[in-house]
Amino acid sequence: MHSIDPTVTDDGTLTGWRKSSYSGGANGECIEVAHGCTDVPVRDSKAPRGPVVVFSTSRWTTFVAAVVGGHFDV
Repeated sequence: MHSIDPTVTDDGTLTGWRKSSYSGGANGECIEVAHGCTDVPVRDSKAPRGPVVVFSTSRWTTFVAAVVGGHFDV
């Protein structure tokens, strides 16, 4: 999967969605990642039919490192 537009509006071809292991049971703010793709498709777990943002592998790694490193205010 390669796209100049980083948002996929129809994720019907994407399978293997996995919710973050940090997700609680209270339907909090969570993301899901689809496996089996060259790039990393990500969606909001509360909106499974909503848009999908697609990261390159290197950008996803950078994003995760920034989250783990506490570089975002929440």
